[in-house]
Amino acid sequence: MGTDMVGLFAISKAGHDKSTVYVIVGEEDEYVYVADGKLKTIDRPKRKNKKHIQIVKKDADDILREKFANGQHIYNEEIKKAIGGFICQRQM
Repeated sequence: MGTDMVGLFAISKAGHDKSTVYVIVGEEDEYVYVADGKLKTIDRPKRKNKKHIQIVKKDADDILREKFANGQHIYNEEIKKAIGGFICQRQM
């Protein structure tokens, strides 16, 4: 799996999960694997076509970014916290 997009926030543009904010946890060819820490966990991420997501040009929080870069284990709570912080910033 590639890692160019891993750690970025993404918003779903299509499907029943439209407008949902995710963190990209994996990438391969024309698909990315996204998790929100609740329904789509780090262990069972959702596969989304790259055409169906809007990349947000902002990395997940620094701790998550560092863990992705170092290949460390990431917890669902960390993903939920990062997404929550991102949503709060967007609403300001």
